[in-house]
Amino acid sequence: MKKAANSLQKLVAAAARLPAPLRSRAITTAFTWQVRFAGTGGVRFEVLEEGRAVAVIGNRAKVRNHIGGVHAAAMALLAETCTGAVFGLSLPGDKLPLLKSMQVDYLKRAQGGLRAEATLALPQRRALAAKDRGEIVVPVHVTDESGEEPIKCKMTWAWVPKKRSEV
Repeated sequence: MKKAANSLQKLVAAAARLPAPLRSRAITTAFTWQVRFAGTGGVRFEVLEEGRAVAVIGNRAKVRNHIGGVHAAAMALLAETCTGAVFGLSLPGDKLPLLKSMQVDYLKRAQGGLRAEATLALPQRRALAAKDRGEIVVPVHVTDESGEEPIKCKMTWAWVPKKRSEV
C-alpha cells in the first residue's frame, strides 16, 4: 500500500508542472515559507528531486561574519536545510522528520557563496518508507566558489510516527 504524500512531496510535484526556469524559485519560495529560518538566511534551491537536493547561500551582508565570509551558523543552516529537504522528500506523510544531531567541522575560510549537495541513496529511501521510526546520516558536501570544502558535516535525521492530530 502506498503511503500518503507529505506536503513537501506535493510541493515538488506541483513545481514539476511549471516551466523549468520557474521550478527552483517556486520550490524555494514555498519551502522557505514553511521553514522561515532558511528564508531569513537566504537559502535557495537549485535542485530538489527524489534522492538529491542542491541548495546555495550567497555571501551577502545578512549572513556575513566579521571577516567577510559566510557566517559559521549560515554554513550550518545551508547543510541542515539541504539534508532536511532531501530527507523530507522521501518521508511518508504519516512520519515526522527530526534533526537528531549535527556535526559541523570548520576546515578553512570560505571563499564567496556556498553550495550544498545532499543525497539519499535508494536503500535509505526504502528504509524511510518501511520502518515506523529510525535514523540515518544524510550525506552532504558543501563547497565554496573556489570549489573547496570549507566545512565537513554529518547530519543525522530521525523519523517517528506523527500523532493523529498531526496527520
